[in-house]
Amino acid sequence: MPSSRPEPDPPTARSTRPVGALDRYFEITARGSSVSREIRGGLATFFAMSYIVVLNPLIVGTAPDSTGATLGVTAVASATALVAGVMTILMGVVGKYPFAIATGLGLNAFLASVVAPQMTWADAMGLIVIEGVIITILVLTGLRTAVFNAVPGQLKTAISVGIGLYIALIGFVDAGFVRRIPDDAGTTTPLQLGIDGNLAGWPVFVFAIGVLITAALVSRRVKGAILLGILSTTVLAVIVEALTSTGPSTGADGSSNPRGWGLVVPTLPDKLVDVPDLGLLGQFNLLGSFDRIGLVAVLLLVFTLMLVDFFDTMGTVVGLGAEADLLDNKGNLPGIGRVFFIDSISAIAGGAGSTSSNTTFIESAAGIGEGARTGLANVVTGTLFLLAMFFTPLISIVPFEAASPALVIIGFLMLTQVRGIDFSDYGVAIPAFLTMVVMPFSYSISAGIGIGFVSYAVLRTVQGRAREIHPLMWVVAALFVIYFTIEPIQGLLGLS
Repeated sequence: MPSSRPEPDPPTARSTRPVGALDRYFEITARGSSVSREIRGGLATFFAMSYIVVLNPLIVGTAPDSTGATLGVTAVASATALVAGVMTILMGVVGKYPFAIATGLGLNAFLASVVAPQMTWADAMGLIVIEGVIITILVLTGLRTAVFNAVPGQLKTAISVGIGLYIALIGFVDAGFVRRIPDDAGTTTPLQLGIDGNLAGWPVFVFAIGVLITAALVSRRVKGAILLGILSTTVLAVIVEALTSTGPSTGADGSSNPRGWGLVVPTLPDKLVDVPDLGLLGQFNLLGSFDRIGLVAVLLLVFTLMLVDFFDTMGTVVGLGAEADLLDNKGNLPGIGRVFFIDSISAIAGGAGSTSSNTTFIESAAGIGEGARTGLANVVTGTLFLLAMFFTPLISIVPFEAASPALVIIGFLMLTQVRGIDFSDYGVAIPAFLTMVVMPFSYSISAGIGIGFVSYAVLRTVQGRAREIHPLMWVVAALFVIYFTIEPIQGLLGLS
């Protein structure tokens, strides 16, 4: 099957190309890239994940803590852009890979719905800082890298494929192409196509056209295909909204419009520049949670946060590294210790900035699809996030329906790696299959990884091949068993 990835420059072209300090530092030529590709990739990644500046404030900024206080949408938006910008640039300069960083989805929802109601927001952010410190220690001791290297290569491939399916599903769901059926609909089917099985509404039409435009550009191997797809679909969305006045999916009064735009309405903003509100920086309480809910409850919460953060990042790095063809012949990423270190201190920065844990974003695949292979792309993405603090009104132009086509096409590109799995060996093929399908079905990268690891340990043992399992894999599998049974454990300890 022909690849849709940008083809590297021929050896003759590489040998005659001038290599400057920037090129040498980021290894641009060595990785078959160019400055223009890195810039395009950085732009594409930013547009694919800039929604976090709008979405995270809606999740974290509006949820009340145990005292009924909220952080506020404006302040969280500014802090989200600042932390994402700084840590993304740091990942590019130190990690030297095109892996952008921002507030992690899933953990922020867990923080808002489970953790904050038990304590103040300052206490909750203190837990994020503690979790980040623990993971940083694991990185500095080499344990996080050792666990990564202990995972069999075919399971790493399955993680990458599963993430491809996962981000494709995210794209379909965010665009409203696939929707959850209401509980009162009288059916056991969990999902459906559009509204009542029909692709109704102009936003879905824009998304469908966007998928076709992006797919056509990628199949023609047009330079900047992903970015051009996002921009052209955004222009189409703005035109459609101007002609139809479709409006948002949720009105200001809480009314529902299922045929409306998701997250933002693609209209030109009245104000282009706004002063960022950075009042939330440093507003965390490191030990307040211990006084409020006790030592055991805190340890369980930190364990849950840490396990999700730890393995979400591992899965994301594997998937992105494989898509960029940056893994070695053992499926490992050279210099991954630097990547893990920056990712771990990003969790600390997220807690200190009151944005929730920051982590490597799978949407970086959009930039990789544009040819980004080095940390220079991250410098571009991070700079745009810093600028976004002042230009948040412009970010709101790009709706889910315009950015989601890129996720669907990138999901396809990641899926092509499935040919690297030996499906004749059921001992690894079944765990690989479970890893791939549980991720999108459970809407959780870490859940897919956990099911894959536990089933791999069980099936290899049943096959009489337990000696092939790395000792660290046994430890990780046991930790995931605890993770999956955390609720009954809490019940036994009287904490539920």
